[in-house]
Amino acid sequence: MPVYEYVCIECKERTEVRATFAEKEKGLKVVCPKCGSKKMAQVFGTFMTIRSSNGGSNLSGCGPLSGPGCCG
Repeated sequence: MPVYEYVCIECKERTEVRATFAEKEKGLKVVCPKCGSKKMAQVFGTFMTIRSSNGGSNLSGCGPLSGPGCCG
């Protein structure tokens, strides 16, 4: 199940919401757990990929076609 991250416009609290794609498409009604505000904005952050090569695993936040400066 996907995890969506939101930030409250009022108090800047960040929260994660687990929801199915169907729930997301219908429109999630996210409420700030700290102040109760309904003014929430979705945050699009980074993600991590896991790939295997030569029997080992490689954890990376960058893809094989990432440009210069990615991952240091």
